[in-house]
Amino acid sequence: MELKTAQRHQVKLRLGLSGASGFGKTFSALLLANGITNDWSKIAIIDTENNSANLYAHLGNFNVLSLDEPYSPERYINAIKTCEKASIEVIIIDSITHEWQGKGGCLQIHEQLGGRFQDWSKVSPRHQSFIDAILQSKCHIITTVRSKIDYSLDSDQNGRTKVVKHGTKEITREGFEYELTVNFELINDKHLAKASKDRTGLFMDKPEFIINQATGKKLMQWCNLGLSLEDVKHEIESCDTVDGLRELYTKYTRMQTEIHPLLLKRKQSIENLNNQVIDKENIVEPNKITSNGINNQS
Repeated sequence: MELKTAQRHQVKLRLGLSGASGFGKTFSALLLANGITNDWSKIAIIDTENNSANLYAHLGNFNVLSLDEPYSPERYINAIKTCEKASIEVIIIDSITHEWQGKGGCLQIHEQLGGRFQDWSKVSPRHQSFIDAILQSKCHIITTVRSKIDYSLDSDQNGRTKVVKHGTKEITREGFEYELTVNFELINDKHLAKASKDRTGLFMDKPEFIINQATGKKLMQWCNLGLSLEDVKHEIESCDTVDGLRELYTKYTRMQTEIHPLLLKRKQSIENLNNQVIDKENIVEPNKITSNGINNQS
């Protein structure tokens, strides 16, 4: 065991987007992810929504992992691990509703076991393993979840009555929201969002807004808040691989202008050091010269 000073920049974001169908969950999640990483190729979306992610291919060269039924917790976990092994930085799970209510999901598993209260003792640990895979991932993770749909008759500014669709209760196991850094609720088909839970303090009790790349950048700035340039300089000087330097450049987006020359200097030092390394197999030891059986080397 070791006590360490708390450092916010080591936090991995756990973000949620909830809303009814057509409210822009997938699109908003992709913009949010791009704001976090600033690199489309480092984003992967686990797509359970009939390949809907491909509709947004024009945004950038993000990765898609299509997940079909059965939507068991274990298949979601394997999908997360696949993304982690591919060095993805932001994973979007679109959506987690299927793990709970879809074919082969937890509710169906419980029903197949008999639907009794005691049968949850077999289902709940499997669901918790899925939640743990999200919470313990080395990647930033964005989850989307469907909301049950409700309708109301509202009057517009001209006094005309129209039917308005609302998202109400999230379709997943109750309590998931409390595991998140921020949970955004998309409130209408104009993609307007509000924070229903916010550990950052950036969005709570603020007017509704449209999620975009700037939202992701704001969250990353919050993660890096309190981190000094001297700390980052020390990390650069301690790095001994070019790949490691690239990761540091991506990691500290807020300081990229300041650390860029330091990274280039360290990269040159690493390359110079690598060029000086001689393979032992190429080293030829000089033959010892002997005369009259006497070694002339002193």
